[in-house]
Amino acid sequence: MIYKFLAIASGLMFLFMLSCDKKNSTEPEMKTRFKVTIENISMPKMFPASGVFNTPVGSNSPAPIGPGQAYEFSFHAAPGSRLSFATMFVHSNDLFYAPDEAGIPLFDNNNMPVSGDVTAQIKLWDAGTEINQEPGVGEDQPPRQAAPNNGSADPNNTVREATNDFANLPAVNEVIKVTITSTSATGFTVRIENVSQASTLTTSTGMSLSVPLAPGVWVVHTTDEPLFTRGAPDRQQGLEALAEDGNPSVLAAALTAETGITQLLAPGVFAIHTTSDPLFTAGEMDRGQGLEALAEDGDPGTLVGNLKNQSGISYVGVFNTPAGSSMPGPLPPGARYEFEFEASSGAYLSFATMLVQSNDLFFAPAAMGIPLYNSDGSAVTGNVTNQIMLWDAGTEVNELPGIGLNQPPRQAAPNTGTTENGTVRLVNDMFSYPDVSDVIRVTIERR
Repeated sequence: MIYKFLAIASGLMFLFMLSCDKKNSTEPEMKTRFKVTIENISMPKMFPASGVFNTPVGSNSPAPIGPGQAYEFSFHAAPGSRLSFATMFVHSNDLFYAPDEAGIPLFDNNNMPVSGDVTAQIKLWDAGTEINQEPGVGEDQPPRQAAPNNGSADPNNTVREATNDFANLPAVNEVIKVTITSTSATGFTVRIENVSQASTLTTSTGMSLSVPLAPGVWVVHTTDEPLFTRGAPDRQQGLEALAEDGNPSVLAAALTAETGITQLLAPGVFAIHTTSDPLFTAGEMDRGQGLEALAEDGDPGTLVGNLKNQSGISYVGVFNTPAGSSMPGPLPPGARYEFEFEASSGAYLSFATMLVQSNDLFFAPAAMGIPLYNSDGSAVTGNVTNQIMLWDAGTEVNELPGIGLNQPPRQAAPNTGTTENGTVRLVNDMFSYPDVSDVIRVTIERR
């Protein structure tokens, strides 16, 4: 019996050793193929800045301005920007002061900010929404009407320059003075002053009146016709309420909905790895391997080259061509990057892509990266955006997002900003940034 037992034991040991030999053989380890999609889910915006002016300088409450009073507002703008605004000629049915459709340039031909009196660029417009009565007399004009929006519809419903039908309209510069003051390379303050006098408007009844100006709206833009189109009907977005009743709230709300920074994502790098911190280490300075070029200029070339053959990294790649495009480029709202790779159990995914409207900010997961396998050995799939964070590379001083002159859409050349010599960290400065989940969505699929 003892020999039979030994024979059985010997057989079991052989099978065990055979099994071990198979595990230690050169057979390739099983891998899973993954597809990653990085989407820009932000909303495109038409205007970088807009607002309301409604409180006279020195006052605490919204009100029209009379002779000697003024409205003021401030904002930041990038080269190429223009300013438009609208304020009601109160002794009218639907007349308003505004620049023409192109707006007032905020920078000269050398991209230097402008300052000075720009009243010559202001016109008096007819909104075409209410039939005109004699200025200063009409019973459907705000100082005399029983209720807002009380007049008859204008048979000519197009926005146009006002005509002096009643021969008593004062010249533009007899009512309004507009000055722009440059406060920094991108900062401006605008002053809208009422320069009318008690005798500026004379009526057929023998009255002499000053001309109040009503609260209005302002908008910074790069395309023409932000508020109206000459020769076309009012867009019914709120200009009527402003021009007829001095109420800017409806038009302001429409502008606000289209105001903000259009976010772009840049070409980036991804790495499949088993060691932590393949791209950077939080709290430490950039390693000088190419993260700076990626985070400041959207250039992944140096970083991907330095990551190849690095210990603990099994695969490195670049994503740079939006899906459906044949050319590399940044990722606008609504577009996506896609890339595929194979990875074994225990592998992690790290990537980095620049937030283009910044100096050196980038989206990336933290530390170890995104695990590609669950604890039960199954492949990870689904939305992993909650593992993505917005990082500051600490290599360039941050400027106002979407405005800074050393950010890629506006800089004269790559790597032109002020050196920061800081550490890589989650962004935390004086500026406001969109939530990660409002800009980027990252999903993983098993192929």
